[in-house]
Amino acid sequence: MFVVWLTCLLIQLLPAYSYFISIEPKKEICFYDTAVSGTKMSLTFEVAEGGFLDIDVRISGPEGKTVYKGSRESSGKYAFSAYMDGEYKYCFGNAMSKMTSKVVKFSMDIGEKPKQESSDTLDQDHDKLAEQLEQLSGQLVAVKHDQEYMEVRDRTHSMINGSTNQRVVWWAFFEALVLLAMSLGQVYYLKRFFEVRRVV
Repeated sequence: MFVVWLTCLLIQLLPAYSYFISIEPKKEICFYDTAVSGTKMSLTFEVAEGGFLDIDVRISGPEGKTVYKGSRESSGKYAFSAYMDGEYKYCFGNAMSKMTSKVVKFSMDIGEKPKQESSDTLDQDHDKLAEQLEQLSGQLVAVKHDQEYMEVRDRTHSMINGSTNQRVVWWAFFEALVLLAMSLGQVYYLKRFFEVRRVV
């Protein structure tokens, strides 16, 4: 039992990297991963800043075959199994934007290589335990990605709230100046209206 808990603890400490990139207008940035046939792979992304918070996404296989293609997406998660050995390409494009750069947070996860079947019952029991630990590890990584997603959404909403608050403050200041100018104008006008004028 102690070994299982220790293994779970070690699995939690496995790195799951997320990256933030800035994509300039009319540009495309690609990243590459090498995988063996049958390996489970996934891409999770979220547009954190820029324009309408949308980006073009494309995943290509070793032969240039398109595995996934999305247009103007703000966030997403796509999982697939490698259909052959080779290099898989993840591309983010900002071709639709003419002036605004985009900041994208993404992570690419590659699972374990497929295992060979074993005939030994003891090995099968260990394989079942290892499989359950891999599932647990995958679920922990998914929770970590969800937390990162929530962090990006929180930051985006905080920026929107800050911007809105700043606009409200500036508008209230402008209204106060207009009100002051109108008051001074009315006092001046009424003062001139009630002045006694002498005809000489």
